[in-house]
Amino acid sequence: MRLPVRPRPAPAPRDLRLDFFRGLALWLIYLDHVPSNVLNVATLRNFGFSDAAEIFVFISGYTAALVYGRVMRERGVIIATARVLKRVWQLYVAFVFLFVVYLAQIAYVAQRFQNPLYAEEMNVLRFLDEPDVTLIQALLLRFKPANTDILPLYIVLMAAFPVVLWGLIKRPNLTLGVSLAVYAVARLMGWNFQGWPAEHMWVFNPLAWQFLFVFGSWCAIGGLDRLEPVLRSRIAVGVAAAFLLASLLVVLSWSVPALEGLVPDAVGELIYPISKTDLSLLRFLHFLALALVVAHFVPSDWSLLRARFAQPLVLCGQHSLEIFCLGVFLSFGAHLVLVEVSGRLLTHVLVSVGGIIAMVALAALMSWYQENEKRRGPDRAAGGSA
Repeated sequence: MRLPVRPRPAPAPRDLRLDFFRGLALWLIYLDHVPSNVLNVATLRNFGFSDAAEIFVFISGYTAALVYGRVMRERGVIIATARVLKRVWQLYVAFVFLFVVYLAQIAYVAQRFQNPLYAEEMNVLRFLDEPDVTLIQALLLRFKPANTDILPLYIVLMAAFPVVLWGLIKRPNLTLGVSLAVYAVARLMGWNFQGWPAEHMWVFNPLAWQFLFVFGSWCAIGGLDRLEPVLRSRIAVGVAAAFLLASLLVVLSWSVPALEGLVPDAVGELIYPISKTDLSLLRFLHFLALALVVAHFVPSDWSLLRARFAQPLVLCGQHSLEIFCLGVFLSFGAHLVLVEVSGRLLTHVLVSVGGIIAMVALAALMSWYQENEKRRGPDRAAGGSA
């Protein structure tokens, strides 16, 4: 089955905002994954209702639609579906690799330091008790060690993406409406994917988080053009900024004694709990407000995106899967250093900055390798034909 092929203009320049902010999200996720890290006070979750997870999921949906939407239009549904499923397989293999190495890392540390709390904190104690059953449950994406939950979410969202993408190309607004309906019903009925052990549910409910992913894809398919009047509206930006300020005050009232009682009890009963698992509406609205303000003040051709200081973030964003996996390993290593070596402020800074430097180094190495392979491509092709 092929969709009508429409004449397409020349490809637009790569929007570096996507790479920049996805790289920033990966840095923030790494910092948030280090328990009791002092530098966590500077991450997004302390300034509003949403955090780096929303940025990562939205941009993932946006970029998926950009990449596979063109394939579906030009080469048809079957080829595009094959490409998406190939990516799903890559993600699944990455999760299995991450699971095995991460468990080995935690088990070794727990035994080496005679501290079973490491296994308990990272949610792998069940694996040490029932390794055979736990391994099967992990392969089914039902069992996930701490800090790895967003990767299975991404796998599930991408597995369903061929159908979603076809709908977005044929009937974008209707498809977005169906996604919204699934989100609303899932929240109303309390639906979620079953985890393991049986009393556990998925930390990121795919039935809820799919709406943010689909919304990002809808924006990439053409929705952003429809939203252009809103992005340019000073009134809309002002309302978004006011909402961001209000959410900042609410969040600060949780931790700053001087602001305790700032939120009236009636308002608190109305907005709490602000669920991350089910993507609370306040989290979604906070992300929308943040995205609106950023899109208004940071154009796609912003010169600073190509400045030297931005390159580490851009590089990490361009290799998000590998950098995420590395960040999971590094976050546990940083936690180990803070517990077993030193908990001083300087150590917090060193493990945080050191982890980010390692992530940038890996991203730079991968980019160098890719560029080198591109240069060698024509030479290898010529040698083969001879």
